[in-house]
Amino acid sequence: MTDRSLDLLIDEVVLGLASDAETARLEDLAARDPDIAMRLARARDRFAPLDETADDLPLPEHFWERLEPRLSKSEDKSQAPASDSSGGDVIDLEAVRARLSRWRSAAMGGIAASLLLAFVLGWTLFSTVDPLVVAVLLDDSGEAIALVESGPDNTTRVTLLERPDVPAGEVMQVWTKPEDDGPPVSLGLLSTGLSGILSVEGLPEPHPSQLYEITFEPAGGSPTNLPTGPILGKGLAKAPVT
Repeated sequence: MTDRSLDLLIDEVVLGLASDAETARLEDLAARDPDIAMRLARARDRFAPLDETADDLPLPEHFWERLEPRLSKSEDKSQAPASDSSGGDVIDLEAVRARLSRWRSAAMGGIAASLLLAFVLGWTLFSTVDPLVVAVLLDDSGEAIALVESGPDNTTRVTLLERPDVPAGEVMQVWTKPEDDGPPVSLGLLSTGLSGILSVEGLPEPHPSQLYEITFEPAGGSPTNLPTGPILGKGLAKAPVT
């Protein structure tokens, strides 16, 4: 197993996407290999902010009650009716219920897998490359409000350490100053008010002492392409210890 495939398996286990057999296999490997155990622990720490900052999104009310009749009709159309000895049609209700149960399980699994894979692809692709710089952003009172990690291609992961109180009609915008005497450059918006990964092209590699900050801006971002709103937090980047 390559390091890449092992990293994917670890992420799938942490996010609950792996099968029971794959989970048991990884746990057995971790019990025998301290390096794998450490990588598993790091993955759990890495994905912890997803639980801390994400909102619960329950299914709409009466979702399954509305879905089951449609699934039932679909199943009935796809199955030719059996005939009894008198020439009438016979419907095997137990078989229909079993198929509905399988549809329900498959649908729930698909919904969960799609949502979790979105996180896996974003977070895993970034985490396979060590960040070039790391910055802790502080608010006016000196409290840490976010962790910024930026790679050589300026792909930047912003991990919020607390849920911010975003003013109505505004968004959070992330900025950096590649050049000390140059203007701030936008790295993108955290439009959902949650942690995220931002990517921007055309900037030089980030460097230690580079400034990062988050401001509140009008919906859609700063109208001047420069920071205009209050600063949520700011900090200077440092090279991580490896």
